Amino acid sequence: MAFERLRHMIRKEFIQVFRNSKMRAIVLVMPLVQSMIFGYAVTTDVKQVATAIYDQSATPESRDLIDRFIHSGYFSVKTVIHSDREIDELIDQGKVATVIRIPHDFSSKIVAGATAPVQIIVDGIDSNTAGVVLNYAGNIVRNNAVELQQKQMNSAGREPVGVNIQTRSWFNENLTSRNFYVPGVIAVIVMLVTLLLTSMSVVREKELGTMEQIVVTPITPFEFILGKTMPSIILGFANMILVTLISVFWFDIPVRGSIITLFIANGFYLMTTIGIGLLISTVSETQQQAMMSTFFFYLPAVLLSGFMFPIANMPDVVQTFTYLNPLRYFLIIIRGIFLKGVGVAILWPQILALLALGSVVLTMAVKRFRKNLA
Repeated sequence: MAFERLRHMIRKEFIQVFRNSKMRAIVLVMPLVQSMIFGYAVTTDVKQVATAIYDQSATPESRDLIDRFIHSGYFSVKTVIHSDREIDELIDQGKVATVIRIPHDFSSKIVAGATAPVQIIVDGIDSNTAGVVLNYAGNIVRNNAVELQQKQMNSAGREPVGVNIQTRSWFNENLTSRNFYVPGVIAVIVMLVTLLLTSMSVVREKELGTMEQIVVTPITPFEFILGKTMPSIILGFANMILVTLISVFWFDIPVRGSIITLFIANGFYLMTTIGIGLLISTVSETQQQAMMSTFFFYLPAVLLSGFMFPIANMPDVVQTFTYLNPLRYFLIIIRGIFLKGVGVAILWPQILALLALGSVVLTMAVKRFRKNLA
């Protein structure tokens, strides 16, 4: 292998990448934009839910319950209503997402030691948010009921009894969705950038008619493939480092595990994405075809990776297909290194899966690519 020929080939590829304004945006701007979007805009944290209060009881007990909702930080009281008709209007118009309805006999039932009902009405269009809101509201009502029961027992001269629940979340102590999503941007960005660069760089030669000129040069097929893929490898690692720095120093997301393990896993992950990019290049005749084929693979890969939706909630047949998705394994590795601080002793099945997938895909791609060059 002539390193001088390889050096010129790699230099040519970098010039072509950064000469194209759209490709520059994908390589340099997109990691920053996606990190900020997933850090600030995309969140499953539910806070300040627009809420209406319908207090038919209007007693100290009902007002105490309402204060608990207001000071919880999860509910923002927008209005107080006085009829059932207003409930329909507010929710239909989207002005509130939750209505807390306290009936007339709320206080009297508490004094009598009976069960006092409280109705929580939510807009169920967004089922995930509605479920979280109902969970928050249920906890507030239950805690209020426990305290009222203990007060009654104290006033009656009896020792209060009950269960004291103490909860603790490991790895993501504040249950911040940002800590879950932002590290995953590394895997998503690396896949998209390497797929686009690898598939389109080869098709560009076909479309411009320069492939025949390259074939008749002294460069070998191995040097050509390495020269085409090396910029993708370098930029893949650069994007990984960039998003990691943003995660740590901008969003204050901890990296509890080994950076070396992250680099090794990223290398195996690049084997799969570059191999898939080369396969796409062998079946595409134009850059437009290559781009369409890339997104045809990329979008399902993201959806079936566990990046946004839990794989455990998917049908069994779909879960089986996710085992062929390299993004699934790399996400487990990234989140394990960032949040759990685990290493190779725990993550070796995912690392081995990436190595196996990368070896098979890259071998298939190189063989087919050499056949096309012959």
